[in-house]
Amino acid sequence: MSQKQMKEAFVSNLNGTTVLEITQGLCFPAFCILCRGFLIIFSQHICSFSHTWKTRFFIDFVVLIVPMVATLTIWASFILLELLTVIIFGAGLFYQIYRRRTCYARVPFQKILEKFLNISVESEYIPAISCFRVITSAFTAIAILAVDFPLFPRRFAKTELYGTGAMDFGVGGFVFGTAMVCLEIRRRKYMEGSKSCYFTNSLYSVWPLVFLGIGRLATIKSIGYQEHLTEYGVHWNFFFTIIVVKLVTPLLLIIFPLNKSWIIALSITVLYQLALDFTPLKTLILYGTDGNGTRVGLLNANREGIISTLGYVAIHMAGVQTGLYVHKNRSHIKGLIKVACCLLLAAISLFISLYVVQVNVEAVSRRMANLAFCIWIVASSLILLSSLLLGDVILSFAKFLIKGALVPCSWKLIQSPVTNKKHSESLVPETERREPSLCLITALNRKQLIFFLLSNITTGLINLMVDTLHSSTLWALFVVNLYMFSNCFIVYVLYLQDKTIKFW
Repeated sequence: MSQKQMKEAFVSNLNGTTVLEITQGLCFPAFCILCRGFLIIFSQHICSFSHTWKTRFFIDFVVLIVPMVATLTIWASFILLELLTVIIFGAGLFYQIYRRRTCYARVPFQKILEKFLNISVESEYIPAISCFRVITSAFTAIAILAVDFPLFPRRFAKTELYGTGAMDFGVGGFVFGTAMVCLEIRRRKYMEGSKSCYFTNSLYSVWPLVFLGIGRLATIKSIGYQEHLTEYGVHWNFFFTIIVVKLVTPLLLIIFPLNKSWIIALSITVLYQLALDFTPLKTLILYGTDGNGTRVGLLNANREGIISTLGYVAIHMAGVQTGLYVHKNRSHIKGLIKVACCLLLAAISLFISLYVVQVNVEAVSRRMANLAFCIWIVASSLILLSSLLLGDVILSFAKFLIKGALVPCSWKLIQSPVTNKKHSESLVPETERREPSLCLITALNRKQLIFFLLSNITTGLINLMVDTLHSSTLWALFVVNLYMFSNCFIVYVLYLQDKTIKFW
């Protein structure tokens, strides 16, 4: 076999892992982000440690990115132990912060909690959604390179037909995270006025993705880069899937109200699953029009990528509904707790539904993006988002205890109607209002497309230069960490310099 064939075989015919293991792995970065906040508060106000842009980058990289690399590689078999360790570490930091609090030093815990629950919050972006997008981006970036090395567990790679691989969540989570911050949610006036103008603007916004998709296709074909044929097909790639999603969803939102997005998502997935079960559509996806796996013709060549876009459209609409709900309830601590609990209950309900669907209908299939796949992606996304929202509340409480606490990419505590005005001014230092959010999380959130492109380019270059299949564990770990450090640092510097690649 050639090197290309060996690399293709290395990532093919895999069956994934359990839903529970992936869920545990998703919760781990949420706890890491909470510990990051505690560390920043502790170092600032307990150890009087000054933070520069370099130290903030170092803290974010070591606390968030390095553990994610380890979780997907050498620590993959110890996820529960990692979770327990980070929970104990975070609890210890929180205890030290509470013990040395500078606000309400002699007030009982119950009274402090009552005052905290009446606090209002503000932020340019919702921190939990920003962290969600960063986790999925970083997770995807790590996995697309690490999967080519032997130290990456095969059960985490993309599945061939049925099953849940950690990398299968990456693509769905990316779509869900993008939907939560789409223009239709952030700028409601964007949808007002002429419907044709709104759709024209949506059309205009996808042209860079067309360029990127064609560019990726041309590059891969010209250099003979390894491909997983049953992932999207011969010519299709993820950029083309995003293009279709961005073209179809505006049409749906022109016809249906924004707050009924969940109905659209449910209708699409159910009808699509019925089509898979009672029409030749499933046979077409798996075996082509001739039933023998032909790749002749545009549809046969790209049947997986083209047809599976229905599932991703449904995931996007579910993300729109979630983003709309979170954005509507973002001004008070009590509201955030309610949102987090509702999302958690929704996630649990969806996981129960997933079990029923897998037993009675069909197992999860990323290749077809079927009903079970859509339910799994949305349920896992809601678990991660609810964990991040609860983490935000806990971190806000820690900030409430320390006068002048500054944590980038977190809620700013502001005056509440029932809070004394004199005290409320101390909750939000003037420096926090003036100071830009210098942190890796904000940089990756705002430069997500650049980070994604950079990760794809550097992954390709490393694969061309390094014999990934025969690399030792130590060398592979060094390469993956260096790759993530370089990509994160470049994006971080671009963010600090306010350099933006604007396509639309």
